Amino acid sequence: MTDTTPSTAEPKPPYLPESAMAIVAHPDDVEFSCAGTLARWARAGARISLVLCTSGDVGIAREDITRQEVAALREAEAQAAAGIIGAAEINFLREPDGMVQATLDLRRKLVREIRRFRPEVVITGDPTVVWVGNSYINHPDHRAVALAAVDAIFPAAGQPHLFAELAHEGLMAHKVRKVYVTNWRDGDTWEAIDDTIDVKVAALQAHKSQMGSWNVEKNIKEWAAERAKDHGMQYAEIYRVVTLESDEDWEKYKGQVYGRA
Repeated sequence: MTDTTPSTAEPKPPYLPESAMAIVAHPDDVEFSCAGTLARWARAGARISLVLCTSGDVGIAREDITRQEVAALREAEAQAAAGIIGAAEINFLREPDGMVQATLDLRRKLVREIRRFRPEVVITGDPTVVWVGNSYINHPDHRAVALAAVDAIFPAAGQPHLFAELAHEGLMAHKVRKVYVTNWRDGDTWEAIDDTIDVKVAALQAHKSQMGSWNVEKNIKEWAAERAKDHGMQYAEIYRVVTLESDEDWEKYKGQVYGRA
């Protein structure tokens, strides 16, 4: 006989990390991909760090403005957007825009950022995505940064004998609990951003040099609504989530600084 008794179990509350770091290639990458999620976490008290590997210095295709001027403008826009999201900090690694490679040097820089900020969650892209539909190729900087970020997260950041020289800066090994991979194709986790969709829109609008006449609010809300469809929410961002530390191990290791007694 089938049990038709209604379940009395309480719905599981949404996951809220204590800290999160987003590692992306360009100014506005955070806003397009994960700003709604980060804003929701920030409102709940999470510390948020944004790491931008480039300053988007080739992102304005005009001959009357120098790369240095573009970089300064786009960094200012990114800082304004970070304030709208509620990020505690934003850091620019100033890799060459359009020419980023997943080198050991970039991996070391990202390990330094992870060990310094010690995030519970890192959000980054998917290094395996090349073809996006039939009208877009995933930017090579996106792929390179995502690969460098994944390699920095595991195993490098949590292994005290990798990049051991960072200990001289007081930066000890740190294990990340979860990786949120931004994904609009085959994700497994839908994050509701009903309450922060307007924050996402406003943060993206801060990138004035990039938006032009593009209708930010209309397009972003349409995309987020399409991603939320059939998932019990109005607007969503989608991720593939990789859990590197179980709940039990995270409680054991949380706050532990590797390499110190």
